[in-house]
Parts: sequence; C-alpha cells; structure tokens
Amino acid sequence: MSVVSCADQNLIPVERKGKHLVVDIHCHLNVSAADGIVQVNYPGPPPGINEFSCAKTLEVNRAQFGTIGATLNGVEQRIKDMDRLGIDVQAMSPNPGQYFYFTDADIGLHAAKLVNDGIAQAVEANPDRFVGMGTVPLQNVPMAIAEMKRCVRELNLRGIEISSNVNGKDLHSEEFRPFFAAAEALGVLLFIHPLGFTQANRMTEYYFNNLIGNPLESTLAVGHLIFGGVLDRYPGLKICVAHGGGYIPGYWGRMDHGWRARADCSEHCQHLPSSYLRKLWFDTLVFDKDQLDSLVRTQGADRLCLGSDYPFDMAEPNPVEFHQHLCDGDKAKIMGLNAADLLGLTLRT
Repeated sequence: MSVVSCADQNLIPVERKGKHLVVDIHCHLNVSAADGIVQVNYPGPPPGINEFSCAKTLEVNRAQFGTIGATLNGVEQRIKDMDRLGIDVQAMSPNPGQYFYFTDADIGLHAAKLVNDGIAQAVEANPDRFVGMGTVPLQNVPMAIAEMKRCVRELNLRGIEISSNVNGKDLHSEEFRPFFAAAEALGVLLFIHPLGFTQANRMTEYYFNNLIGNPLESTLAVGHLIFGGVLDRYPGLKICVAHGGGYIPGYWGRMDHGWRARADCSEHCQHLPSSYLRKLWFDTLVFDKDQLDSLVRTQGADRLCLGSDYPFDMAEPNPVEFHQHLCDGDKAKIMGLNAADLLGLTLRT
C-alpha cells in the first residue's frame, strides 16, 4: 500500500480484520466542553440551523440527539458499532455544529482547541481504531493557520474539517488563500463538510435544508474552488468532499460548456472545470448503488473513500455491505486504501 502523509508525521500502524482494510473517512465526534465555552457567550443554537427548520424537523432532530447523544459524545458504543459494521478505523472529525465560525476569534480559537484536544485524546486512548481530524477558527485566518499547525505537529491529527463557507463567505475569497497555502505546505487533508444551506428559506420543510441543502453547499464549495482559481494556485491541496461531492459529479457538463462559452466563467479557471474533479477526493455517502457506480465511472475508484456520516440518522446504515458489489480492486481502494494514503496510515505487519 503506497502512503502519502503529512511531511512532519510518522505513519500510523493499523490492522485489518477482514479481507480489506476498512477506513470510514466520514464520522463525527462532539466535544461537549467546547459547547460550554461557546454557550456562555453565544447561547442557543448556531446561526442558520433552526431558522431553516420547520417545527416537525425540530421535533425529529430533538429525538435524534436524545438517542445518539452518548454515541456522538463518546467512543465506547462507537467501537462496538465499528465491530458490528466491520469498520477497522474511523477518521473522526468534529460535529459540524462545532465549527463556531460565528463567534469572535478568541472564543472561536479557544473552542477549536477544546474540540481538537478532545479528538486527540480519544485517538490516543484508542490508537488502533481512530485517527483524528480537527477544526480551526476560519473567521480569523492567522489563528486558523496556527491552530492547523498545532493540530498536525503537536496533536498528530491527520486532517482539518472545514465548512463549505465561512459566515457566508465562499472559499475562493482572497482572505482564505493563506490558509490554503499553509494546508498545501503541510500536506494535510482538508475535509469539506457543509452545515445546511446558507439561504434556505424555501427548504424549511421535509428536512430539505439537509437533504438538498448539504449536497448543494458541497457543490457550491467545489465550484468556487474551481472557478475561483484556488485549485490552480494550490495544485498540491488534498481535499475530500463529503456527500459524494454534492451534485457536481452528476452535472459537470454544464460547467464545462459555460467555461467554453462565457468569459466570466473562464476568467480565473485555467482548464475545463471537469478536469479538476479528478484532483479531489469524494466520500461515497450517496446511499444508492447505481449512484455509487456512477461515481466510480466518472471519478475513478482511486479518488473515492468510504464514508458513513456516523452516528447521525443520515448515515449509511451498512457501509461495508454498500460496496460489496464492486470489483475486488475497486473495493480495496474505496473501502480503505485511498483513505489510508490520505491520512498517513499503514498496515501493521
């Protein structure tokens, strides 16, 4: 297994229990200590969460968090679930509700450090089963860069989870360029995971802010990185996008046509937009095997990683079984080897 890792990190030895190494790249851990710090100064839910949810959705969400609270905040049950589901390693990233971009920078940094320390502690206690990804206060880019370096160099975290926008500012904004430059230099994985849609006034019913909004946000994030020239300027970035990359893998032809036909579409983007998709990685959280097959066909098996969204109700309930129809070589890459390369894992001998 070839492995690509951050320059300053050693490889993490892991074991496989079955025929293939299984690494779940899309799992979340909540660190309640960070919530406590933020709630003192910013009581209530994060902006943009409840504003676009109807009463029925809020009711279902309350019931969900009542059910998964211990699992989301701890590791004992999650290890049992991993054994039951055949998951060798979870790449734990923060609960997206803990980005805390909406706070002032000092509180955001304090909260991010608590989240990152909590994830690092969970990994340290279970080094055979977990690898960690952190969060950074992107409302202040110098602070975000410093905390990203701490995550990589001191906590041995292998990725940074970021949202699809920062308080409504898209990722191609010039102010975020130093962050992407630092991430490229560190060789650290960026895991893009949205938190609903920012302007979801027509998505309040039927959980559309998640069902439609999350993939749409991922689509916009990827689109801005491509058309805004970020991927041209920082070609060495390692980026994995949640939810199968959103809608962009299924409708990239329209982007390519716009790039050919319109000067405003090609101003900052040097090549066909679709050509950049193969520079990214997507998780396989698409729920339908035909859609998974389409991803394999268009994206390639070497650019996909098994992802479940554990422990939320929008998780793939049986992620290993979901990939069983694939050919053996594709299965090995998607279920574990690609994530191992991205996260700096190696099979224990």
